[in-house]
Amino acid sequence: MQKIRKPLRNSRVGVISFTVVLSFCLLVAGCGGAGSEEQEGNNNTVEKPVLVMADVSWDSVKVHNRIAGFIIEKGYGYPECEYVFCETLPALQGLQYGDLDIYMEVWADNIIDAWNAALEEGTVKDLGSNFPDAPQGWYVPTYMITGDPDRGIEAVAPDLKSVSDLPKYQELFKDPEVPTKGRFYNSPPGWKCTEINEYKFAAYGLNDTFNLFSSGSDTALAASMATAYEKGEPWVGYYWEPTWVMGKLDMTLLEEPVYDESLWSADGGYACAYPAAKVLIGINSEMENTSPEVIEFLNNYDTTLGQNNDFLAFMMDNDGDVEKAAIYFLRTYPEVWKSWVPEDVANKVEAVLEGVD
Repeated sequence: MQKIRKPLRNSRVGVISFTVVLSFCLLVAGCGGAGSEEQEGNNNTVEKPVLVMADVSWDSVKVHNRIAGFIIEKGYGYPECEYVFCETLPALQGLQYGDLDIYMEVWADNIIDAWNAALEEGTVKDLGSNFPDAPQGWYVPTYMITGDPDRGIEAVAPDLKSVSDLPKYQELFKDPEVPTKGRFYNSPPGWKCTEINEYKFAAYGLNDTFNLFSSGSDTALAASMATAYEKGEPWVGYYWEPTWVMGKLDMTLLEEPVYDESLWSADGGYACAYPAAKVLIGINSEMENTSPEVIEFLNNYDTTLGQNNDFLAFMMDNDGDVEKAAIYFLRTYPEVWKSWVPEDVANKVEAVLEGVD
């Protein structure tokens, strides 16, 4: 199995033992549906389980959990969902064993062998994409290419469209520490994509004109982009979507040769575009028996990269509050989430939403 990038989610987070994750799961009441809420219907008592979601370590999945959780609780009358912190592979294992019920962002390509094995054994179900395949690659501020009249910024690189165009614009990206070269902001040490970018540099013949600069951390990488953008300065580096910084900044993904599996290796120099990452919704199969209406809802759940970038930017501007970001999404995109659920469920959700501060 080859992991593509750290925000290639699994690679970023490191290794946390399954035992630790199970400990988290056992601490929450009603893991895997042990807790329940009783409702009367047709003279029968219907028990609805407490659904447990994988609160993996990146922001977008946490917001999706709260969006789905709000609808499950307010629209379908389930008890309050539980959100359990875990990492990528342990989360999948928890899903297989029934300690977790819902995994709103399975970056399947990062754990493809384990994911396929879980599907084959039948303990896990794939409910389809949460949002379109997620891009990643080398970005520059769009104002470098088109200018930004509102900010008084002229287009300094109007012909910059591809990675092959970078050498002729080397001077724009001058590295203060290596002034004979341009600076490329690479992802942090230890991420698989950092190594891949090194291979790409060699394959594209960029080592003579650019210096691969280590950003040190995810936060530092985003900060370098945001700082340059605020000043209207050139910047080039690796990034991905959806993220808050892509929601706030207008960036252009540079073209590379089309993804070619035969080139996607050290021997091939990774001399092509990154493959788009599939981001799926996974559930424990037992939900087919306990929560079929929730499965129908999650089957319909579908967002866009633009919507994700938008609510992540809102979250960033509101102290990283995932609850507020979920409410923001529900209020901003009613036509989207109402298409996921029956009308009576939508009405219930909307009625509660109106009373939320």
